Amino acid sequence: MKKIEDSIKHVKERIARACSRAGRSEQGVRLIGATKGVDLDRIKYAASCGIMDFGENYIQEAKRKIEGFEQGVCWHMIGYVQTNKLKYIQRLFNYVHSVDRWELLEGLDRYEKDIKVLFELNLSGEASKYGTTEENLRRMLRKVNTLKHVKPIGLMTMAPYTETPEEVRGIFSGLREIMQRANREFLLDMKELSMGMSSDFEVAIEEGATMVRIGTAIFGERT
Repeated sequence: MKKIEDSIKHVKERIARACSRAGRSEQGVRLIGATKGVDLDRIKYAASCGIMDFGENYIQEAKRKIEGFEQGVCWHMIGYVQTNKLKYIQRLFNYVHSVDRWELLEGLDRYEKDIKVLFELNLSGEASKYGTTEENLRRMLRKVNTLKHVKPIGLMTMAPYTETPEEVRGIFSGLREIMQRANREFLLDMKELSMGMSSDFEVAIEEGATMVRIGTAIFGERT
C-alpha cells in the first residue's frame, strides 16, 4: 500500500510542475484515480492518501465498489455507456465523461436527477476508441437546452498511446479549440477538459486539461 501513497505524491508533483510550465494553478487540475481492475481496499487506501475522485469504466464493477464505499468521494463514469445501464448511472455517478450520442442525453434526462456530463470526442480516428465527431457534437449542442437535468460541462478525449507524449499534443490542443468554438457558437460556458492519462497527462495539462484520469501511474499495471 505504501507504494500507492508514494505514487500519488509523485503524480501530484508532476502535475504541479506541468502547471508551473503552463502558468496555471495546480488547483485547476482535478486528479481522478482510474480504478478499472483495482480492488476496493486499494481504492480506499488511495482515498486516505487524498484522492477524492475516482473513475470507473464498467457499471457492474463500479456498482460493487461504490456500494461498498463510504460517502465523501466523487465518482466519474469514464467508460462507454450502454443505454440499458442508464438507470445505474444516475444512482452511482456524479459525472459522466463519455457521452457520445443524443440518446444517452435523453435517457439520462428522464431520471429527473441533475447530472454533469462531458462529451467524448474521438480525435485520433482510431476505430478501437469510442467518441463522436465535432459535427455530431454540434448537432447535440443545438438542442441540449431542451433537457432539464443534464448539464454539459466540457469535453473528453483519449489520445493514442505513445512513448513520446509530445506526439499527441495536437490531440489535446484540438479538444481545447473545439470547446472554445462550441462555447462561442452555442453561448455555453463549458470549462472542463477531461484529457490525459498516465502516459501523457503532463502534455495534456500544458494544453489545458482540467481533469486527468490516472490509473497505472498510481495503482501500477493491472491485469
